[in-house]
Amino acid sequence: MYQEKECRKPVMNRERIRATLQELSVFGKNSRGGIDRQFGSDADRAARAWMIDYWEKDLHLNARIDPAANLWILKNGAEPLLPIYIGSHLDTVPDGGMYDGALGVLLATELLQVIQENGISMRHPVGAVAFTGEEPNPFHISTFGSKAIVGRLTEEYLGQVENRQELAAALKSAGGNLEKISETQISAGRIAAFLECHIEQGRRLYDQDLSIATVSCIAGIYREIVTVEGEANHAGTTMPRDRKDALLAASELNLALEKIIAEVNRDDAVATIGKIDCFPNAANIIPGMVKITLDVRTCSEQQKEEVIRKFRNASTEIAAKRHVIIRHEINLDQPSCEMHSDIRSALNRGSKRIGEPVTELVSMAGHDSVNMSRIAKTGMLFVQSVGGKSHCPEERTNLDAIMKAGEAMFEALMILDREMD
Repeated sequence: MYQEKECRKPVMNRERIRATLQELSVFGKNSRGGIDRQFGSDADRAARAWMIDYWEKDLHLNARIDPAANLWILKNGAEPLLPIYIGSHLDTVPDGGMYDGALGVLLATELLQVIQENGISMRHPVGAVAFTGEEPNPFHISTFGSKAIVGRLTEEYLGQVENRQELAAALKSAGGNLEKISETQISAGRIAAFLECHIEQGRRLYDQDLSIATVSCIAGIYREIVTVEGEANHAGTTMPRDRKDALLAASELNLALEKIIAEVNRDDAVATIGKIDCFPNAANIIPGMVKITLDVRTCSEQQKEEVIRKFRNASTEIAAKRHVIIRHEINLDQPSCEMHSDIRSALNRGSKRIGEPVTELVSMAGHDSVNMSRIAKTGMLFVQSVGGKSHCPEERTNLDAIMKAGEAMFEALMILDREMD
């Protein structure tokens, strides 16, 4: 068994990590240098096949594919204890980068190789998982695989999928089975812990010249569709005093939101209007109706309510001033997700052991860990994104930071294996 006071050398194989990242990045690489590896694509299937082949040939562990097409491997432990899993996802956004998701799966793989190569006896079984369809995909169900694991893909939920036949075909080609999706579910109490390493996707670590940080909380996501009803009319003959321009009102709403968030002035609270539909959307017609989508992210329920209240007040004032009608319809109110204190502690202690400062950050993006926290003690480790870039071809994480993340994850895993029953 691993001993806390034993003399240790760096355990991660730097060249192997670099090589596997490069090998995996080939699948879906486009002419711009980005990666197109969405769930259901040929590139996604090829990446899965590569991962399974690597696990079985290099780790000599049998890969399992569940009905949601999640990929699993497991190395037995010395005692009859619950397993500890580590992982993330292999799919990307369109024209994405080579680190988002993939790094977490490959580091999980590297940890298992290090355990095998060093003859480390683990009390717990330890495994790796590659989740299906974490990113938005043609079937409009993000974090697909982890949702299935925790039982969120009910028949009612799946009944909203317009292209269900295409989803069934995509799952089948990846080794899954939509008709047996309920068999994917894992009940609480069957996994001891889940750990995910992920690039930060922001620039907080980069700006502080830090390599890694423990995630304290994953921000909640609140969304509403805001409909602005004005009056469509001729763009040439309608005088400014007679206009009820829905687009101008929506634009003013966006500027009001910018001011509200500036007043909040926190790194863990953001709001965005990122989607807009304008009707009738013609060059010679004053916009008569506009639909926008508001997205608010924070770990503080109080902060969320304050932003929404101020936005609604601004909406009332703008509607009166511009003689339009503004309606609000909530379409998502996902609560924030605290990472488990035991896992946070292990990751912080792991960071300290390798000489890194203990730092905690809120994740402003959603991850599979949100779902996994429903059934297991869950935690995340962030690794620096150079320049804060992600979801783009320029996404990059330095190998030095990756090595530190791997070493901190290793230390945390040893702590959890020793201290958890």
